[in-house]
Amino acid sequence: MICLKQFVLAFTIIVSTSNLIFAKARIPIGERVVLNTVHDLPDTDKFKFDNGNYLNLATLHKEFNIAYILPLYITQEPKLVGYDEKTERYFDLPESELKQILLTQKLNQKDLIGLPFYTRYGAKLIVILFVAFLIWGNLPYQKPKVTPTTV
Repeated sequence: MICLKQFVLAFTIIVSTSNLIFAKARIPIGERVVLNTVHDLPDTDKFKFDNGNYLNLATLHKEFNIAYILPLYITQEPKLVGYDEKTERYFDLPESELKQILLTQKLNQKDLIGLPFYTRYGAKLIVILFVAFLIWGNLPYQKPKVTPTTV
């Protein structure tokens, strides 16, 4: 019997402390900067930095999102930037230098800048469906009228 009391006490303590820990967890909501590598430039001396790392092309855009996985809308359209993956730094390239890189690598700027469907529209659809289900679940409905019959 004593063993059962100790078990119940230990279980109660564990459950009550775990609720305190989870109560502090918050879902991040807000604007964030997203940097995605879109093209790995060749590792030549032309694209080499002084620190020995190499330049790549990346897109940089700002989005308003929920929990880092639901981008609701784009606050700043994407633009091409130079990117050093090892130091995780990006550089604004002059327009003439960017055009020269795109010509030598035979790349199309419009193809590189495009955002995926989910980033642009997918999360909006998920949020709209979620709100629609909440509204639909709270709508009152009439129960079918049952007339009693005697047999």
